[in-house]
Amino acid sequence: MAIVLCEDSVCDPPKCPVVDVQEDKVIIGEKDNICTLTREQFDILKEKVKNDEI
Repeated sequence: MAIVLCEDSVCDPPKCPVVDVQEDKVIIGEKDNICTLTREQFDILKEKVKNDEI
């Protein structure tokens, strides 16, 4: 499942940041600027955001 992070599709698709949630990893970023997290790392990130730690 990929989620595009732009409002009302104002970006060109290759430039929009995307969160791509896959079975074993999560890819975050945009063309030529990505970060790949394990699902465990992504869950830690999610919890920190939900708890206002970041």
